[in-house]
Amino acid sequence: MKLNIFNTADEVLTALADHFIKVGSESIAARGKFTVALSGGSSPKKLYELLASTSYADQLDWEKVYFFFGDERNVPQDHKDSNYLMAKKALFDPLMISPVNVFAVDTTFEPAEAAAKYWEMISAFFDEDELSFDLVLLGLGDNSHTASLFPHTPVLHDTTPGVKEVWLEDQQVWRITLNAPLINEARYIAFLVYGEGKAIAVHHILEDAEDIEEYPAQLIDSIAGETAWFLDEAAAADLEDRE
Repeated sequence: MKLNIFNTADEVLTALADHFIKVGSESIAARGKFTVALSGGSSPKKLYELLASTSYADQLDWEKVYFFFGDERNVPQDHKDSNYLMAKKALFDPLMISPVNVFAVDTTFEPAEAAAKYWEMISAFFDEDELSFDLVLLGLGDNSHTASLFPHTPVLHDTTPGVKEVWLEDQQVWRITLNAPLINEARYIAFLVYGEGKAIAVHHILEDAEDIEEYPAQLIDSIAGETAWFLDEAAAADLEDRE
């Protein structure tokens, strides 16, 4: 696990954008394509807008990039809370990404079927290739969740790669998520976390004793690749060990 700590949120975003381009370029050179699972939320939105800006738009062969989603809310794709819609507006449309390069969760199905069909889609895409995303982008919630791996949900105990539906009792909503075994197959995993509101959760994940029920993001660590954290000083404030 690698910690990358920067003074400001803008520096964090720039560093992760550089990392995205580096991993993407290396993946295309090695395998002819770059497969990335995107995260939702306000922090990733700023990253996507940066990647679509003139500073980065010409640095990658976007026709060879294939986009998936680490999780999705159980809402229509044109709903304001849709991770797909956010990525479409911030990244896909500005870069004119072809729809054939985007693999979104089909939320017209019931949650369990939507999860099963997304797993089928992912499996079919990789076919006989190793089922390993080149990069999985993740955020971290104040309650130590990542993707839609929330505290005290059954998906936390999955032992084989897959996609699952998750019911959040306190919010009375469904979500669809890649499970931890699938995320951990990735060649690179990158957490994007900034702001003082995340400091306690960062400490829980990186330095507290293992308790996946309370701190689900502790489940995430690439099996054979690299897991990197991109933090600002505010988010890293409660860490004792920065190495």
